[in-house]
Amino acid sequence: MRSVLLYTSGRLAIFAATAGVLALFGARGFLLLLLALLISGIISFVLLSGQRDRMSAAVTSGLSAQRDRFQRAKTREDA
Repeated sequence: MRSVLLYTSGRLAIFAATAGVLALFGARGFLLLLLALLISGIISFVLLSGQRDRMSAAVTSGLSAQRDRFQRAKTREDA
């Protein structure tokens, strides 16, 4: 769960910084949001790749554990 929060906060920080820089250059409204989303997505893809991999592994292992618990409960119920 921690890796998910770190990745999300990193994405939000990059988005906010990008939006701030674009606002300083005069972008406003919908254009500001669209450009900030596009640019921050590209920057996040490069800068947060390791964090994204750790988050993906954490989510996958959590889902596997949940699937295993479900299968054990289903087996107990059938028995």
